[in-house]
Amino acid sequence: MKLENALLDELMVRPGESAGLESRSTESTTIEWKGSDERRYKKVAEEDLASFVDELSEAQRLLWANDTHALLIVLQAMDAAGKDGTIRHVMSGVNPQGCKVEAFKQPSGEELAHDFLWRASRLLPERGMIGIFNRSYYEEILVVRVHPELLTRGSAVSGDGPPEHVWSDRYEDINAFERHLHRNGTRIVKIFLHLSRDEQKRRFLERLDDPAKNWKFSVHDLAERKHWQAYATAYEEVLSATSSPWAPWYVVPADHKYALRALVGGIVVDAIDQMDLLPPRINADDLEALSRAKAELLAE
Repeated sequence: MKLENALLDELMVRPGESAGLESRSTESTTIEWKGSDERRYKKVAEEDLASFVDELSEAQRLLWANDTHALLIVLQAMDAAGKDGTIRHVMSGVNPQGCKVEAFKQPSGEELAHDFLWRASRLLPERGMIGIFNRSYYEEILVVRVHPELLTRGSAVSGDGPPEHVWSDRYEDINAFERHLHRNGTRIVKIFLHLSRDEQKRRFLERLDDPAKNWKFSVHDLAERKHWQAYATAYEEVLSATSSPWAPWYVVPADHKYALRALVGGIVVDAIDQMDLLPPRINADDLEALSRAKAELLAE
């Protein structure tokens, strides 16, 4: 099955246009998707996710067999938006040998000694593989934008504050980097999990109330929550400036995890479908060798 083109179009940030995060719902899409009854909505979303998981499993086999393209999935979101769970559910049917997840945390001294894209470029998926960036190089224009004092870590940028051109330069660098990857066979799918402030609060409290989930909560999360509006402003500008024809952003409502996972599954399946992958063709000599091998086996 496929997500409707109109729905994919709604989720996408059109290149050259504003992301319009303030006007986008964190709960649902404007296009009616599977009805309004929440219980039925959840059931159908879970069924659709199962279908997407199956399709993704088959698509990954083709990706691996062709060995001509790679898929890079970039997930960005506020804390507690559901990145880990989304990866776990959407990729549940994929062969682990063909998929690798990378989580970007505080950069090391070695990483800070290089340009801001270096640590990401080292971890890109090879042809035939699916790579998932749980956060990414976009942290260097999001977290660093909210906390500009971090910009000078191992950087040539100095002075009392970052010059105004730093952000526009980095947008330009990222767009060029992603275009280079696209030209060389890496399909990039960038997904922003659009979570509301109220839902983040509810999930934080759930983690604090449940001893089994206490480990998921960090006081750092609470400190970053105080910068909610600054992050919202940064995301609006970043998504607007870096959604391109070769690497578009998709904004997916994240308040309901079952809908989030199904929509992400549909977006990823669509991305692989656009590669138009077919089973590798076997030349005449190889076909003849296969025929001889079959005859030999039958003759045993």
